[in-house]
Amino acid sequence: MKSIRFLQNAGGWIRDHLISPINLKLALRALSCALIICGIFSLTGLCISCRDIESKLLRFHILAHSDSDEDQQLKLHVRDAILQYSDRWFADCQSKEEAVAAARSHLAEIRSKAQETVRKAGYDYPVEAYVTNMSFDTRVYEDFTLPAGHYDAVRIVIGSGQGHNWWCVLYPAVCVPSAEKKIGSALTKNETDLVTHHDQYIVSFRLIEWLNDIFG
Repeated sequence: MKSIRFLQNAGGWIRDHLISPINLKLALRALSCALIICGIFSLTGLCISCRDIESKLLRFHILAHSDSDEDQQLKLHVRDAILQYSDRWFADCQSKEEAVAAARSHLAEIRSKAQETVRKAGYDYPVEAYVTNMSFDTRVYEDFTLPAGHYDAVRIVIGSGQGHNWWCVLYPAVCVPSAEKKIGSALTKNETDLVTHHDQYIVSFRLIEWLNDIFG
């Protein structure tokens, strides 16, 4: 009788002190895995949305010769000259493809205007201009934030291009002086919500940026 009672007590002790903690650990592990899987699916959906955004925008990127005050100021002079000069080419574009075509057809003029601006400012730096697909980090711009990714861009390099850059969006014509377009004119409602509610998504954007750095 005592032996039976001892076994019952031992069984209860094992159930309470061994099986339950093990089950609790297994449950916590299962919950953690479920949360991770949900996070992966959520991030995957966000990545797809970010890829869609990349495909709809044409960005503008200028690299200064150096980070000296003079070279940074020169970069802004070139920016202003190019945006004013190219105003008529991008303001009325109805798609990114139209904007890219306009950039390619006027690329020599863009470079010439940039070079002219540099020389008038008293510098002899060479200037390069081209349309390319390039990597951007997550960037905050006034009312919206663009996630990291590979975007088509008009890129201008002044001199060695070792200084900080300036960037904007040519399509939709957010940075063209006469344009009144907003970033949402090229995006769906969900995509617009994504880039304009940056406070809700900035951590996810940074995580995508980190993954892009790891996996290219």
